[in-house]
Amino acid sequence: MHYRFLHQPSCYFPFARLRVYSASHLLCGAGLSKYPGDMSRVIAIANQKGGVGKTTTAINLGASLAVAEQRTLIVDTDPQANASSGLGIRPGEDLRTVYDVIVEGYSAAETILREVQFPCLDLIPSTRDLVGAEIEIVEAHEREHILRRALEPIRDHYDFILVDCPPSLGLLTLNTLVAADSVLIPIQCEFYALEGLSRLLNTVRVVQKGLNPTLEIEGVLLTMYDRRLNLSRQVADEAREYFGGKVYGSTIPRNVALAEAPSFGQPIIQYDVLSTGARGYLALAQEVMAQGPGSPAVAGGLP
Repeated sequence: MHYRFLHQPSCYFPFARLRVYSASHLLCGAGLSKYPGDMSRVIAIANQKGGVGKTTTAINLGASLAVAEQRTLIVDTDPQANASSGLGIRPGEDLRTVYDVIVEGYSAAETILREVQFPCLDLIPSTRDLVGAEIEIVEAHEREHILRRALEPIRDHYDFILVDCPPSLGLLTLNTLVAADSVLIPIQCEFYALEGLSRLLNTVRVVQKGLNPTLEIEGVLLTMYDRRLNLSRQVADEAREYFGGKVYGSTIPRNVALAEAPSFGQPIIQYDVLSTGARGYLALAQEVMAQGPGSPAVAGGLP
């Protein structure tokens, strides 16, 4: 074994398996168990504002896609490594991480952890060593394309590759945007939710113009949504006015189970598949699978 689980995964217990199969049934029963089209999809989950649900979305969208039998890879490019620990993985001495890919030149295939929690879910973990990666690659040739070149040989092995970005617009996030087909933007339904998004959208425009012309906005996800609060409804209305049809119909509610699940190293569909948080991410997975590739890019047309 090249990795260790923080806690014994619940999939080893019969009742937990029943819960996961129920989640799979919710997706597959909707006629969406297969992605419409043969193209793999690399989705960056990005927002330079911290605490908006990027890592929670990477973990739980990835798990929801996996139980729908979509071959899914999560790439953790955040030095905090929360997507890795949230899937029950902690670094070991013999564990290869995304740092080895970006800085040391290892192939992505050498760093993949197979069947993490689910048969269709793989992971390239992160490490705190990634903190210094931006400095170490600053003089590298075509430094913005390192991750894209690394992922290219393994794209055909997956239906979805989800990349969890750090809360910044540095070289790691730029590498992810260059490697991605699209960007999924989580927005927290709280005061100042849209503040700072213009910087992210400007970065997307710059990448579109010079580094990755096919980059588009995958969708905008409203997180920590509480329909009882006027503020949540106001943020949702502003987001829909700003982004139009790119805002997902699914919202992720405030949910205690979503906050607790990472401490057990489990996605929400294992920790509590009946919770409102689990239902929110299962619904999001349906939308992502139904959307398919080729949606028109909107970043260039945003104010």
